[in-house]
Amino acid sequence: MKTADPELMRAINRFHVMDAIRRFGPVSRVEISQFTELSPTTVSAITAALLDDGLIVPMQVGAVRDGGRGRPRVMLRLNPEAAHVVGVKLAPDQITVAATNFCADVLRTLALPIRIDRQTPAVIADLVEDGVRRCVADADLEMSDIYGVCVGLPGVVERAAGVCRQSPIFGERDVPFGADLTERLGIPASIDSDVNLVALAEHWFGQARDINDFLVVSVERTLGLGILHNGELFRGANGLSPDLGDLMVGPPRNGGGRLADVASETSVLGEAEAIMRGGEHDAAFRAGRGMALLLQRAADGDQRCIGALAVAGKALGFAIANLITLFAPPKVIISGRSMAASEYFIGPLRETVAALLPPSLADVSDIVVREWSDDIWVRGAAAMTLRDLYGAPWGTTGPAPIREPQPWTAGDS
Repeated sequence: MKTADPELMRAINRFHVMDAIRRFGPVSRVEISQFTELSPTTVSAITAALLDDGLIVPMQVGAVRDGGRGRPRVMLRLNPEAAHVVGVKLAPDQITVAATNFCADVLRTLALPIRIDRQTPAVIADLVEDGVRRCVADADLEMSDIYGVCVGLPGVVERAAGVCRQSPIFGERDVPFGADLTERLGIPASIDSDVNLVALAEHWFGQARDINDFLVVSVERTLGLGILHNGELFRGANGLSPDLGDLMVGPPRNGGGRLADVASETSVLGEAEAIMRGGEHDAAFRAGRGMALLLQRAADGDQRCIGALAVAGKALGFAIANLITLFAPPKVIISGRSMAASEYFIGPLRETVAALLPPSLADVSDIVVREWSDDIWVRGAAAMTLRDLYGAPWGTTGPAPIREPQPWTAGDS
């Protein structure tokens, strides 16, 4: 019989203890044992090592009990100063950089508006390097204080290798962006799909804190899909992140194609530009204000603009209905900065999902809309890096079983 690898088991248990402290802290050792179902002896050994490493700190709560007998209750929490990380978001029209502490609290942000989708990967790496160094300095930190950097971008990303296989950000394929940044900055740098960062942030801090299974669909220039199953991000072969825009919505010979061709902001902008061609509208599209113009025209009652948004909403609703049929998630979070917030897009999406779901799944999934914010993705970037520092045993196991906190009783410590 094959026995478990002791080092692997220790890494898994350490991660579970750290995750319980993050989720429920300040928390006692007894409560950690209840949450994780690890023995008190195991929890004591792990927390002692974490205290020695400075990753957690103790807090004494209350006075001496029982008329002078006993000890104050000792609670444990993450040490905010244990490490600092930097998150970077690459969008076609902007680079956003943020420095955070060990609790993923944002210390400083920096926005660099620039059309990076027109730049080479080397130039983009130059801009990211400069932005990271400036943001770190603005946060009164040194580069030696930074544990790692995580870059989020749209497209197909092979996180383990630090390679972006395809993205609207880069004109090239298979860009080894993670390795390039690591060499430039002298600290570990990773890259990931931006929607995965949003999914992890929603799980740690947002609308999915209490559930371990949900989907995030990002509606931007491209369409992204983040899948959290049993508390872990789903990744395909080689750690690849799925790109929802590549999903086929019908055989090409029968007028079908890829979902991004009908439901992404890029496809809708192409339709809108044809609708509003000429005069001042051309200038708005050249200046990157085409989506704002489209949404305003729709709000003013322009039926052609309303129709363009509705077609995209119905197409994405068709795909989401299939995703719900496959995964039956309790929650589907729609995230985006512009089009996702329009009722002319979301309304047809919801109607299509409701019409296509089988009756047995009609009441399973709650579809919520979350406006994409710099805060949510950067906290996700921090969370992704901090999980590595926790010692997350990627791909080996799901999270520890989580139990509801039990009432504290005398003798807990």
